[in-house]
Amino acid sequence: MGLTSNTALASAVSFALVLFVGTVWLWPRLARRGWRAVSGRVGLLLATQLAIFVSVGLAANQAFGFYATWADLFGQEDGQGVVVDHTAGGGSGGPLQVVETRRVREKGSARPEVGGQIQKVDIVGRTTRIATPAYVYLPPEYFQPQYRTRTFPAAVVLTGYPGTAQALVDKLHYPRTALELAKDGRAQPMILVMMRPTVAPPRDTECVDIPDGPQTESFFAEDLPEAVLAHYRVGTKPGSWGIIGDSTGGYCALKLALHHPEVYAAGAGLSAYYNAPVDPTTGDLFHGNKSLKDRANLFWYLKHMPAPDTSLLVTTSRIGESNYRDTLRFIEQVKAKTPTRISSIVLDSGGHNFNTWRREIPGTLQWISGRLTDR
Repeated sequence: MGLTSNTALASAVSFALVLFVGTVWLWPRLARRGWRAVSGRVGLLLATQLAIFVSVGLAANQAFGFYATWADLFGQEDGQGVVVDHTAGGGSGGPLQVVETRRVREKGSARPEVGGQIQKVDIVGRTTRIATPAYVYLPPEYFQPQYRTRTFPAAVVLTGYPGTAQALVDKLHYPRTALELAKDGRAQPMILVMMRPTVAPPRDTECVDIPDGPQTESFFAEDLPEAVLAHYRVGTKPGSWGIIGDSTGGYCALKLALHHPEVYAAGAGLSAYYNAPVDPTTGDLFHGNKSLKDRANLFWYLKHMPAPDTSLLVTTSRIGESNYRDTLRFIEQVKAKTPTRISSIVLDSGGHNFNTWRREIPGTLQWISGRLTDR
């Protein structure tokens, strides 16, 4: 049973209910003073509490997409990471491989020219040798004969940490929202490349080029666009690419747009923070390199580096988000830096969670659509 499967959750809940009923049923028999009776009571209570804890944890993981598999949960995932044994061309099949396709809506049309298509892909960085899975949303227009020579704008969409790329599809509904906005004429058809910023799990690399470690920033700034351009009809001129993310992904999106405006014409950070943390999940990101550490601080970067020609969007909530004050400070700092442009979504209330981001995603997709070109 998979970690995110309904079967696993139903089994855990059923087991917890059985233990609860069993505890109530057996409690009179264990109401003695002997060590066996006391041990029985303690054992039943611990088992019931543990079963309830597991059930709540599985339900929370399903709702928020923290971990994708049991191996991911226990830090044993080794199917992805930095590839050290690979040909320069990314292998015989190229740097991007489509491994699975699905429709955008389960009850929608199976024809991609009507409802679009979601492709699960494996991507290998040509220069960084980083390998990671992703989901690519292709709009219906991509498959329609009248658009067969047209290129499309693309937006990279990143999860938080640890996050799962599938949650961007199933929980945050990016493809469905993009499809509906385009049908209503509120956004142009776009290609979405949905993935985790965690490309060397279980380590949280914060989209940093780590000395003697994963070159994560270079992967997102160079290898990823190159791989997507080699496989899909994406615009090649400046202005065709944007990037969106929530939490850790939001920090990455803002940083990549600031550091690489020649690649990303727009970056949106939903509930983002503005400096890379160093904690047990990241390890030593900078290895004592002060310039690298300063560069990862977006406040420092705006103050000391030339203003990049890019557009930024930040989101927060007056009540419920810990980044509220930092976001206001960031907005004021960007406003003083021409030609960098800044926009914001500020909710009255909303926590650091999927429900808040679902409220912000339609406006974010409309915003980024208006700042990208299809050429």
